[in-house]
Amino acid sequence: MTARVVAAELLERQARLVLAAWGLPAEQAEATARLLVEADLAGIESHGVGLLTLYRDLLSSGRAVAGATIATAVERGAMAVLDGGGGLGHLVSLRAAGLAADKASAFGVGAVAVRNSNHFGAAGLYARRIAERGLVGFCTTAVWRPAIVPTGGRQPMLGTNPIAFAAPAGRNPAFLLDMATSTAAIGKARTRLFAGLPLPDGWGFDEEGGWERDPERLLATPRLSPLGGDEEHGGHKGYGLAALVEILSTVLAGAAFAPLRPADRKPCDVGHFFLALDPAFFRPAGGFEGDLDDFVDALRASLPLEADRPVQVAGDPEYRCEAVRRAEGIPLPAALVERLRVIASEAGAAFLLDGDGRRDGRCEERSGSG
Repeated sequence: MTARVVAAELLERQARLVLAAWGLPAEQAEATARLLVEADLAGIESHGVGLLTLYRDLLSSGRAVAGATIATAVERGAMAVLDGGGGLGHLVSLRAAGLAADKASAFGVGAVAVRNSNHFGAAGLYARRIAERGLVGFCTTAVWRPAIVPTGGRQPMLGTNPIAFAAPAGRNPAFLLDMATSTAAIGKARTRLFAGLPLPDGWGFDEEGGWERDPERLLATPRLSPLGGDEEHGGHKGYGLAALVEILSTVLAGAAFAPLRPADRKPCDVGHFFLALDPAFFRPAGGFEGDLDDFVDALRASLPLEADRPVQVAGDPEYRCEAVRRAEGIPLPAALVERLRVIASEAGAAFLLDGDGRRDGRCEERSGSG
């Protein structure tokens, strides 16, 4: 049930008030709120304002630092390493993506790793910003707690470890892929919980190794299947991708590997990785973008399985949803509105979301990052 349909600007202001009440500096609160609402606009509810519940818990437990100071740990040529100061990952990741883009514009390639960070929201938002500068963007992140069970195992060892990739086109929007390396992002279980829906088979395991259907239990003790599910259906490939992300985001960055991190480590020390490439260093100006246009147009024009459901490419559903929701507002389930009311009250922040709401604003929900 939808209790409210809220304008993006109002929802961002609500999130910013809560984050500021928790002690985040203005720039950090603004960046975090903006990125949460951008995820909701794109239909990635798993990485929208519903994450404020998680962020409250991370900050109150000391696993994330409210007043974090971001620093440059290493910078040489086309490479850099940033230290997030233990804070939420949104602001340091915006800076890292921007720095990678700056370096790609100068050198043709830019690579920036981040350590001592935390959850940073939807990975695709950073890759998209790189693509908006005419560059190819690639982004990965580790996660603050293990959630994926390795193929053949029983114990969660890897985070949902998302991969995001964006490439600029000419007449088309940027190709934008944002995917967890689990079958479903853990945030989708949170979305199902808010909606009062059970989990489908294949998302995660119960303690006996069967499929878990209760979203609350899965959130309490994550045991997610790697992308593909079990080994028979290619789960070992998702497991391999999750490990790849961990190597780039954690081992390369010098961040903490979740299963080896003490349970009470404060802050968490999550790592990220950002890569930018300038197509103009590879081929004449406009050649990449023009060929990418032809490529995605050919995919969309290919024969669909169902005549009324044309083939899409990565990013199509999100761009379409964003256009609808910017015009009509963002729908919020009743349970989420009440959760936000409680969070605002506990923080001592004003609650702005009472009212009759606006138009529908519905579109297909997307899973997004881990």
